[in-house]
Amino acid sequence: MSAILALTIFVVAFAFIATEKADKVKVVLIAAGLMAVTGLIPGAQVFFSEHAGIDWNVIFLLFGMMIIVGVIKQTGVFDYLAIWAAKRARGRPFRLMLMLMAITAIASPFLDNVTTIMLVAPVTIVVCDRLRIPAQPYLIAEVLASNIGGASTLIGDPPNIIIGSRAGLSFNDFLIHMTPAVVISLAVFIPLCWLMFRRSFRYNPEHVAEVMELQERRAITDGRLLARCLIVLALVIIGFGLHALVHIEPSIVALLGAGVMILVARTDVHEVLREVEWPTLVFFMGLFVMVAGLSHTGVIETAGSWVVDVVGDNYFAAATSLLFGSAVLGAFFDNIPYTATMAPIVQALADQVSDPQIAQALWWAFALGADYSGNGTAVAASANVVAIGLAARSGHRISFWEFTRYGLLVTFVSTLVAWAYVTVRYFVM
Repeated sequence: MSAILALTIFVVAFAFIATEKADKVKVVLIAAGLMAVTGLIPGAQVFFSEHAGIDWNVIFLLFGMMIIVGVIKQTGVFDYLAIWAAKRARGRPFRLMLMLMAITAIASPFLDNVTTIMLVAPVTIVVCDRLRIPAQPYLIAEVLASNIGGASTLIGDPPNIIIGSRAGLSFNDFLIHMTPAVVISLAVFIPLCWLMFRRSFRYNPEHVAEVMELQERRAITDGRLLARCLIVLALVIIGFGLHALVHIEPSIVALLGAGVMILVARTDVHEVLREVEWPTLVFFMGLFVMVAGLSHTGVIETAGSWVVDVVGDNYFAAATSLLFGSAVLGAFFDNIPYTATMAPIVQALADQVSDPQIAQALWWAFALGADYSGNGTAVAASANVVAIGLAARSGHRISFWEFTRYGLLVTFVSTLVAWAYVTVRYFVM
């Protein structure tokens, strides 16, 4: 009876999140509260158990990186990069799109895709307005590039943080195993962008001069602060890379980096804390409590056992199912709650595998499917929702189906690329 109740609460909450009928933070808080009141979560363990409650490694990793980005934002470096790209493109639409996508794809693995979109999208809108060209294709392309590029590191995409914490995978593990697939996917994505958006590319020579007059150096508000911030950011990234050697959790590295960043910036702490996306952190905590309810009542264990029995020892079929299944399901639901729900099931399946390489292949297939599913629809990833909101406020409305028709195509193509990569690297070679 308790399992049915927990599953009912979770499914109803998931439906509200997926359809955006109510604010997702309110939904997870109410659902988490219901599970606590009905005794479906493991009491105080929900605050202290890594896999049966709130995963504080995830929460504090996001918190630390939000502070770091909040300080860096004050330097104006992101405005500088966007203006620089527009001038180097000399107003040529496709060239401009490529440069903005490159900035987004390179930044997303280290700053997470939501943060990158929040910083790059407003400047993209300004540049497009100066050129008198529609901003929608550029914003959509940036979001798609960020969701692909963010898949390459532990911190680039929220599903990776959940998967890394659950599977014990390090920052280096993601770099080694995910980056090749991401690079190949981005290489395929570039000509695909030209095919999708070629009809919207318009070159207006009379407006190009306006963009060329922008002085990108003026965007840097504090050069000394920028230099100090870049040094701290580099040290944080190195700290992530040394996780396997020093055994310091990425969350600790991020928190130390955030503290040092505030010190070297000599900035007002209260001002920095205003840059933290508190609703996102609360959403994660409520979500972890919801998943703990499913775990504590045996729902996840039952589902995992069923998956193990169905797949048997055909692990190639398991990897294929995880990849395509995640790409499909994650595309129509927010990929964060989807990943949090499926991670324990994937762990149950991976625990049955004697070959460590094959076990990891299941995790990489799951990660690629979950990450790439974020491009599937307008509500599949947080970055999508952020970009659409920014576009609407600036008068460049992007409808659900305008985004989704491009997103579904990119998801399908990138998932095929990921499947070929997983097949060749882990099952053929």
